[in-house]
Amino acid sequence: MYDPATRKVGEYRDITGPYAVLRPVGGGREWQADPDQIRVATPAQRLSAGVKAANVRSGRGR
Repeated sequence: MYDPATRKVGEYRDITGPYAVLRPVGGGREWQADPDQIRVATPAQRLSAGVKAANVRSGRGR
């Protein structure tokens, strides 16, 4: 999902109260987003988020 408020792509996790909970692709700290504003990420946004996650993993020596 794409959150325009943070300009980040995240994996949908759940609804908590009035918020959607998203998690960065590849793991990390979850954040709350307005469920009326998030949308499905474009293929380019999903690819970019996946590459970013892979780069983070390779930098950690995984």
